[in-house]
Formats: sequence, structure tokens, C-alpha cells
Amino acid sequence: MIPVARILRDMNHNVIIGSGEEHLSFFRNELPGLMFIEFRGFKPVYSRVFPQYLALLLKTPILLYHIILEHFQLKRIIRDHSIDIVISDNRFGLWNRNVTTAYVTHMPLIPFPKPFRFLEFIGILLHRAVIKKYSLCFIPDLPGEFNVSGRLSHGIKLPNNVRYIGILSRLSANFSSPPASGKFEHNTVVLSGPEPQRDILKQKLIRLLKNKKPDTVMLEGKPGITKIINKSGNITFYNHLQASEMEEIIKDSNGIISRSGYSTIMELISLNCSALLIPTPGQTEQEYLAEHLSEKGWFSTISQSKINGDITLPLNKAVWSVEIIEESRILLSTALKELLEYQHSKGQS
Repeated sequence: MIPVARILRDMNHNVIIGSGEEHLSFFRNELPGLMFIEFRGFKPVYSRVFPQYLALLLKTPILLYHIILEHFQLKRIIRDHSIDIVISDNRFGLWNRNVTTAYVTHMPLIPFPKPFRFLEFIGILLHRAVIKKYSLCFIPDLPGEFNVSGRLSHGIKLPNNVRYIGILSRLSANFSSPPASGKFEHNTVVLSGPEPQRDILKQKLIRLLKNKKPDTVMLEGKPGITKIINKSGNITFYNHLQASEMEEIIKDSNGIISRSGYSTIMELISLNCSALLIPTPGQTEQEYLAEHLSEKGWFSTISQSKINGDITLPLNKAVWSVEIIEESRILLSTALKELLEYQHSKGQS
């Protein structure tokens, strides 16, 4: 959402960011000067024991409640702030017949565990019904064979209101920045995702990397007002870095370890970086993306359960991003132009 908000702001549109409280400080750091409102969504609970798909299945009644609740909350927000366009990231209830709405998702196909893959058509049909309620649906990926999301958004019939908008990254704005001065030999760990799995991975990697050369920089992804720096053995921990600082650390890394979350993958590609991907256990989307991108040769992958001994990091080297970034800029610009024209025609009708 950050690159989309930046472009709309630069076009002199009044942009309001709605988010759960836990993410507001992050948005304030990245998008200073905008208006921010607390707008809670469904927050899935993850388990140390059960896989994510089972935990989410048990929470389905709560999810449905949140979808209905946020749908009616949006009506009040639209009225109170005179909103013309709503762009939402995977929030099923933020459609409205009176304004233009765009739904952003990278997986019209929600992957099921392999034993239940034959049931995926049910999820596709339900997701299509959600997508059709919106004016437009934006998929942050490329439309051809050179794509990131694989079967999550390709090879299936998509509704007519779907548009590919390219790779989105809050770091791509600094794509041409010079290398950091004072460069030092290091590997980088980018932590992301929900607890308790985030901390489980963190502790495993600390035991593995604490006394290993080169040094390791661990980015914990916990935004706050100030960045906190700690050091343990050969590992330096940052709770949060500004985008430009984070970019320098990642681009100058010998090797990178990260989750296979879609936003993280897009950021790495925008920086022309590869990584060792460790999917969150039981999170079928991340497991698929890690396997899919490893088979393409873009990234390497290992399951969290196999991090017991030494691991080999792939060299932080890739060659694809110039073409991807340029095509992505064109796709995003075209999609936003269509969205604004849609709103303009709706306002005149």
C-alpha cells in the first residue's frame, strides 16, 4: 500500500491511511504528513501446535463477523471523511456501492494443503464473488510467464475487473541510490510475520549465527518512534530502520534470510536481491511461494524444522529487476489512471 499511497499523494490527492493500531506507527514513519485513522481488521491467531489453515478454519465465524463489521464501519468512515475511493489490502468487506473501491490481492486462488487441493475450486468461487463486489481488483504481479505469484493468480479464470499492477515495493523508490559508504561484510536476516513463529525462527537463527562469520544484521521489523540497537555475539539487532537504511543493509549483504511473505519477496526483487526463504510453518501461501520461486531458480528455500545444523546462504545476486521495475511502473500507472477515471465517471453519473 505504501508505493500506491505515495503515487496518489504525489498526484495531489488527499490520502487517508486506515490501519490497525499495531501498524499505524509503521505507516507514520513511511508516509509522514498524511492523515491516519485506526481501522481494525481481522487479526488471525497463530498456534505453536496447529498449522495456520486449521487455526484459520476454527476462526471462520470470527472472520465473517469482522467482514460484516468492517463493511458497516466503512460506511461511517466514507461519510465522515468525504471519501471518493477506497483501496484495501485483502479486506473482504471494504466494498461500497456509492464510491469506487479497489481490492488488492496476490492470490485469487487461496492454496490449500496438498491433501485438500481438490477443494481449492470452492475457495476460487468464493473469492471471485468477493472480487466482483469491488469496482476493480489489483494484483501486484506481472501478467506473463515472468511472474512471482505463479498459480496463485495465473492459470485460472479471473473476473473482468482484475488488473495486474506489477511488483510493488516501498524500497523501489530508492532503486537507483548509491551503495552505502562504510560497507562491511555481513549477512542479513529479515524477520516478519506473526508470533509465535517469528520468535521461534529468531531463536533458531540466533543459535546458528551467533558465533558465525561474517557478522549478521537482524532486522526485527518492529517499528517504533526510535530504532533500538542490540548486539549479541556476532549479531546486531535493529527493531526498525527507515526504508533507505534498510535498503542499504539488504543490498550490501553477502547473503539474506527471510520469510517468504509476498511483500518481503517483492521488496527483495525490487532491490535485485536473492535470499534463503523460510516459510512460516503451516502457512500454505508462503510454503507454495518458497517452493515455486526456488524451482524457478530465483531464491533458495529450507523448512523451519530443518534449521538444526549449518545452512548455506545463496549469494545475494540477481539480474532481473531493471525490466521488472520498469514494467511494474507502467502497469501501476495505467491501473491507477483507470481507477481515477472510473471514479470520475461514477461521480458524473
